[in-house]
Amino acid sequence: MNNLGLESKQVRVVSYDTSWPSIYAGEITRLAPALAAKGVILILEHTGSTAVPGLAAKPIIDILAGLRREVDRVAAVKALKAAAFQHRGEQEIPGRDFFRRGEPRQFHLHLTIVGSAFWNDHRTFRNWLRAHRDAMQEYASLKQTLAAKYPTDRESYIHGKSAFVAQVLQTARSLREC
Repeated sequence: MNNLGLESKQVRVVSYDTSWPSIYAGEITRLAPALAAKGVILILEHTGSTAVPGLAAKPIIDILAGLRREVDRVAAVKALKAAAFQHRGEQEIPGRDFFRRGEPRQFHLHLTIVGSAFWNDHRTFRNWLRAHRDAMQEYASLKQTLAAKYPTDRESYIHGKSAFVAQVLQTARSLREC
């Protein structure tokens, strides 16, 4: 793990690391026994900026974890806790349970229902950046500017990206409806 990990309350954007996909895969392999022990089946995907080849990112691997049924949420939370993920609750995003792992933080996991708005938006945004290099480069530049401006203010960093994210999602949805 070259430069993986970020201290709490810090914002740092680094160049893309070609090891990120294999780090994601290793974490999924590590997580599998804890899920199996609780009989939990999740659809797992690498999302966030580390899932977009060439994109500068905060050095934290994001995992999108999809439940097929809401009734399975309690068992999934227990399994993820057993796998050393810290449960942080919804954190102001209804329908999404947030987890993190590592000191410093190396993994974020977002538990939600497959097909929910949260699920669809994360996949759509990732896929758009993968398919549109110009948008990926614009997003990288924005993130680097915001990280330099807000090195210890994660909320302002996140807020500063929101208009760009909303525009990409709106464009992707409008093209899908055509």
